[in-house]
Amino acid sequence: MSTVITNIGELVTNDPAAGDGLGVIRDAALVIEDGTVAWTGPAAGAPATDESFDAAGRAVLPGFVDSHAHLVFAGERAEEFAARMSGQKYAAGGIRTTVERTRAASDDDLRDNLRRLIGEMARQGTTTVECKSGYGLTVEQEERAVRIAAELADEVTYLGAHVVPAGYDTAAYTRLAATDMLSACAPHARWVDVFCEQGAFDADQAREVLQAGIKAGLAPRLHANQLTQGPAVQLAVELDAASADHCTFLSDADVDALASSRTVATLLPGVEFSTRQPYPDARRLLDAGATVALATDCNPGSCYSSSMAFCIAVAVRDMHMTPAEAVWSATAGGARALRRTDVGHLTPGARADVHVLTAPSHIHLAYRPGVPQTAAVWKHGHRVG
Repeated sequence: MSTVITNIGELVTNDPAAGDGLGVIRDAALVIEDGTVAWTGPAAGAPATDESFDAAGRAVLPGFVDSHAHLVFAGERAEEFAARMSGQKYAAGGIRTTVERTRAASDDDLRDNLRRLIGEMARQGTTTVECKSGYGLTVEQEERAVRIAAELADEVTYLGAHVVPAGYDTAAYTRLAATDMLSACAPHARWVDVFCEQGAFDADQAREVLQAGIKAGLAPRLHANQLTQGPAVQLAVELDAASADHCTFLSDADVDALASSRTVATLLPGVEFSTRQPYPDARRLLDAGATVALATDCNPGSCYSSSMAFCIAVAVRDMHMTPAEAVWSATAGGARALRRTDVGHLTPGARADVHVLTAPSHIHLAYRPGVPQTAAVWKHGHRVG
């Protein structure tokens, strides 16, 4: 079965060969066949297909690639959000509240909530989702989290080293996260992650878990420099991590390290919006030559938003990105952060993850914040929204 999406006013391909950052083709068409992009070009030259979809002059983008989310959980933390908005400082302590509720939930409850959130994301144009564990913090509970995540998410990350649960000292829990817990979780995951931060795990402890994960066949990524300036970004670069996520507090050396490495700086503006922390300086990273991704960090505590469009709008307004830079970072940038070459772009051979807007231009994602702008979505060539 083949489908042509025709009468596209603006097709964002993210093809670097097209000569601009977004690889825009105007008055375009796109052909989907066998789950992949088979052809792109001027609408007048589109080949015959089995089916057609009229984009009616609207913009078409690659599906969003959300490379950082925590979706296997139970409960919510609205009261914690209200407390922060009344002036209490965010210190990540509420994670333990979610741990208690997640441990008490059934597999079906966790699976249903994960399915709900991934569906919510898809209806907003997100077609690739990374999902972390981290709300179980026992061998059995973490294995359950990554196993359930692997049923529905595109990418799964083992984050046993999220915080230290009650009853453990940090050194003992680090050993557990790097040994028995890792062994139980590795068969269900592709990535290993650590929350390297004051009050969580220091650089040596993070290195222990990450190196054990690498030895077990997992690739590293890292929660880095969210609450304070510290060693996490340098550790991410040292280990050739796919991404250093948050990057809110960076030294000049951190920026230089990211710019001279393959490690993507994944920025999570929804967290700063929801915690009233300073926003990361995307302009500083981009001007230095670092690769930047945008992701939601959807979770019940520090950012309960699944909207990549919202992240784009905040990144443009408060992190000094251009609309084109923000859209690239939410699509191709997210793919780089997952070291994926099949998503984040719409060129022949790519996975047919297609996001049709209700608007004529990608600029409207930042220009009209908070307004639903998804007209249709295909994931791997199948219409999902």
